[in-house]
Amino acid sequence: MPRRKPSPSVSSNLRRSIASAAARLMAEEGIGDYGAAKRKAARSLGAGENEALPTNEEVETELRTWQSLFQEDEQRERLHDLRITALEVMQLLAEFHPYLTGGALDGTAGRYSAVEIELFADSSKDVEIALLSHNISYDVTANHRIGIEAQLSLEWNDLPVLISIYPFIAERHHASNPQRGKIRQRGRAEHVNELLQASPK
Repeated sequence: MPRRKPSPSVSSNLRRSIASAAARLMAEEGIGDYGAAKRKAARSLGAGENEALPTNEEVETELRTWQSLFQEDEQRERLHDLRITALEVMQLLAEFHPYLTGGALDGTAGRYSAVEIELFADSSKDVEIALLSHNISYDVTANHRIGIEAQLSLEWNDLPVLISIYPFIAERHHASNPQRGKIRQRGRAEHVNELLQASPK
């Protein structure tokens, strides 16, 4: 006997539940990847592998709602500190055309979020030499994202910073996020400074 498909209302309610659960996981447990959060949320709700998962945008909407309800003051302070740190790192590494991306830029950063900075260089070794010349220690981290030459992690102002290094020639072609075709927001130091001025601590 063929399996009956869920009604649109049931499917819609399940998507909303998964989006809400994924948002909570990102806010409370520090899961930074939308896909991982959605899959874990779906499993926790007993959803089948063939169930349609919510989009990143749906999860982001739920995440902003969760943060405004349960983490408003904490999240605002964390966001400010992350942006201050981002600006300092970007100014230090200005020669590598830095861009801020991720939650510190779009305002969804939570208690476990890192500053995510993208750099463009002829070689990742140039960035490493620049950091070492300022006595800044770092770790090389494994990465699986297409196009990244290297990823470095470090601490600045007691906050985690993740630096993704791309080939210099890739800067002008580096506008889209391969996940569902979503445009990945990026901001130069000037934009970060504007965000800080608009939302003082």
